[in-house]
Amino acid sequence: MAKNVGGIDRAVRVVGGIALIAYAMSNLPGAEDWMVPAGMVGFIALLTGIIGWCPAYMPFGFKTCKAQ
Repeated sequence: MAKNVGGIDRAVRVVGGIALIAYAMSNLPGAEDWMVPAGMVGFIALLTGIIGWCPAYMPFGFKTCKAQ
């Protein structure tokens, strides 16, 4: 499992994932319908940002990290 997510992409995924998870855990009015989808997308974004590998990039051969 070679890394295919670069530094800026990873940072955006981690920050965005944390923000979506925080939104899903909030008690904001009108957030009830979006809590589960936001939490799931946030978890996936956070996980792929931490690991540095995104399975959705594989079929297209897409990489945002520097070539090794």
